[in-house]
Amino acid sequence: MDKLTIIGAGVAGLAIATEITDRGGKVRLVDQHARPGAHACSWWAGGMLAPYCERESAEEPVLRLGLEAADWWQAKTGTVTRNGSLVLALDRDQADLRRFARRTTGFTEMTDPQISELEPDLAGRFRAGLFFGDEAHLAPRAALTALTDRLADKGVTIETAPQPAQTTIDCRGLSARDALTDLRGVKGEMLILHCPDVALNRPVRLLHPRIPLYIVPRGDGVFMLGATMIEATERGRVTVRSVLEMLSAAYALHPGFGEAEILEIGVDARPAFADNLPRIRRRGDTVFANGLYRHGFLLAPALARMVADHVLDGKTPEVMDENHG
Repeated sequence: MDKLTIIGAGVAGLAIATEITDRGGKVRLVDQHARPGAHACSWWAGGMLAPYCERESAEEPVLRLGLEAADWWQAKTGTVTRNGSLVLALDRDQADLRRFARRTTGFTEMTDPQISELEPDLAGRFRAGLFFGDEAHLAPRAALTALTDRLADKGVTIETAPQPAQTTIDCRGLSARDALTDLRGVKGEMLILHCPDVALNRPVRLLHPRIPLYIVPRGDGVFMLGATMIEATERGRVTVRSVLEMLSAAYALHPGFGEAEILEIGVDARPAFADNLPRIRRRGDTVFANGLYRHGFLLAPALARMVADHVLDGKTPEVMDENHG
């Protein structure tokens, strides 16, 4: 088979290039930027590999396909931390915690002493929670860099100028709206904080009526705090309301976050289709792989597997969208 050209070196393009290369295929990886960075929405991701939690608001394939993610990322990058995830709610929001439990599986109900054992810094602050012990998380920037370096070791570097190819795999995310007219943007805003006074061992979700908060430990007192979901393609500015509400929720989780330093404020627009599930579409010699929504690191391994099965073995992917050709 001739070299396949993959356009776009975000989480989807890197994962697909890795999967195809590991199966013996030859790829050319093209992006206008030579390294992963702040230009890609995957740079700003939370990195939670949390299929059970995501099932609360997502369709069934997100759980089933997302269960592949932690093993894949660990095998390819070694960047996965498997400490589970913890879902909490303030006393006033206990109804939201019960609703979350009804819509999910794979958790253990926790009381204050058990929560305190998992997260000593939250001792005495929450009387009930849900612990999803089989979930995991990773540091997105480290994972993207690891995939890039792994590909480079196999002779695949990111090229900035496309060349003619027999088959092209388009992973441009929201930039592919010129071809995928039903693709929409979902704006996500996040903060990176430095707060050495608070220690967390795993991602924590604090249910909130307006903005459910998640906070992910990055080590050395650094936390990723996010994230909003706003129907918008604007990808350069963060709203004051979003920052205030995220910081207020973090303070409600632990007052120590009131002394945190803001290291970065990030924003980008995630590509999504109407049902927030990914799609693979083939139009002639171009295969489009897109629509990861807020599930980039969670569903990229399954998307990569299906694209590789299709271009190398001729299999029809589960998420092939026949109606759009």
